[in-house]
Amino acid sequence: MQGNPLTRRQNEILLFISQHIDSQGFPPTRKELSEHFGFNSPNAAESHLRALEKKGVIQLGRGRSRGITLTALSISALPPRKKLQLPLVGRVAAGQPILAEQHIEKEYRIDPGLFRPRPHYLLRVEGLSMRDAGILDQDLLAVHRTPEAQNGQIVVARVDDEVTVKRFSRQGHRVSLLPENPGFNPLEIDLRRQELIIEGLGVGVIRNRLET
Repeated sequence: MQGNPLTRRQNEILLFISQHIDSQGFPPTRKELSEHFGFNSPNAAESHLRALEKKGVIQLGRGRSRGITLTALSISALPPRKKLQLPLVGRVAAGQPILAEQHIEKEYRIDPGLFRPRPHYLLRVEGLSMRDAGILDQDLLAVHRTPEAQNGQIVVARVDDEVTVKRFSRQGHRVSLLPENPGFNPLEIDLRRQELIIEGLGVGVIRNRLET
């Protein structure tokens, strides 16, 4: 990069792409770039992206709206990443918010690029119902907060004021929260009669001890 440095605007765009990938799990579209920087059209964003590609800090995938990949060379152009500070949630009392102060055991600092999309908290897992998904008793599950889930995703869900980690499956008004261990039964929920709240998605597991 020393022989072909980025302009101020190129640095801003590269940083925005990196932060978008960290927070959302995928790069921005040309339209999103245009809206963020006030470009007149996505064509202006495309011109900046091609300039960044020529300087070797990104690669563009043709024919894909989010086809932007950071290269190893981008590391030297981006500022050092700050550690992400996440609260560790232990056992959640019935009827209380999952991030209530009394549930937080401590905080950990992790690399923001470790999980995608970016997690908002760590949840201490109890039990072995998700054993075959590689989630064991006392593991720390990294959770991205969102109220929505797609079939097949691992979710942190609240059912009757109890918080559980299971795989999500929905057909119409019926939801199955599926364990990953044949020794446990699925939780079957009829949304017409029972409330289900998605607290977030499991985006990764930490088993080794962390240092703060």
